[in-house]
Amino acid sequence: MQRTLWLAGILLLGIIGGIAWFVVRSVSVPIVEAAETSARLASGDLEVRLTVHGEDELAVLGRSFNAMADSIERQIKELGELSMVQQRFVSDVSHELRTPLTTIRLAADMINDQRDTFDPTTARTAELLHTQVERFEQLLSDLLEISRYDAGSVQLEREPTGLAQLAEDVIEQLRPLADERGSELRLVAPGGYSPVEMDPRRVRRILRNLIGNAIEHGEGRPVVITVDSNQHAVAAGVRDYGLGLAPEEAERVFDRFWRADPSRQRTIGGTGLGLSISLGDAHLHGGTLTVWSEKGAGTHFVLTLPRGAQPLEGNSPVPLEPEDARAELGSATQPIQLTELWRELEGGGS
Repeated sequence: MQRTLWLAGILLLGIIGGIAWFVVRSVSVPIVEAAETSARLASGDLEVRLTVHGEDELAVLGRSFNAMADSIERQIKELGELSMVQQRFVSDVSHELRTPLTTIRLAADMINDQRDTFDPTTARTAELLHTQVERFEQLLSDLLEISRYDAGSVQLEREPTGLAQLAEDVIEQLRPLADERGSELRLVAPGGYSPVEMDPRRVRRILRNLIGNAIEHGEGRPVVITVDSNQHAVAAGVRDYGLGLAPEEAERVFDRFWRADPSRQRTIGGTGLGLSISLGDAHLHGGTLTVWSEKGAGTHFVLTLPRGAQPLEGNSPVPLEPEDARAELGSATQPIQLTELWRELEGGGS
């Protein structure tokens, strides 16, 4: 009897274990498959679907999941097609506008060249026409560049170039504008002279945008351009001592056509796309373009580019948060006397 009971008990436990394993297996396997399918869908595989069997609750869940995936795939494809239409529209319109704009530009140049023979009102009108046509032409060029980035058709033309030399060239180009606005351009370049493979036209455009914005928003105070390097990267920082930005404004500074103060007039004539294009140029090089800003303390942009094809490693040679209290700048191309600088800043703000 005992032996029979033991055998019956063991057999019963085996049957119960088998039933439990089958039940757990029938429930856990669909859940694991659903989790794996969800992960693949989240990673971008929009064609993945769950295999549905039966009519139980798990089958209903699977059908609902597949319907959701179908809807997401359809909406993403519609958005992609709409984005392509928008990109093509911007590109086509920009191209078509260049021909009449060229004619208008020639006419505006001819009128502007003879404005000295006009009466003061007409002469001022000719000057305004010339300025706005130039701005319109720059806007078209920026729109074409943006459309190339959206279409993924931008390519770099790399050549060995020293970042410090590029900064010096841009500073000399913008010095008359800085003198007109009452800002002094100061270069601090302890490094960055060794050639690095980059597209000099695009990097020069980044520096021109950053320095031009610093002049625009620097409130007539000094603008400090810092260039340095290490074994992994080269970097350039552009620091102004203007009004600065709030944290929520700094987060949107690279958005297209965004302005911190819409009521403020642009005196340099920017298009609102310069920083967005600059960010794209930096990413195209495998680098970064970051911003630090505080209300009343000014703004600091830092462009960091890798020395080679490897991704950026470690910290940037130019710290994002400016170190205005540094005392030793002996290796600078144009040393800054910080005591005099702060005296000037205090005097300018009083």
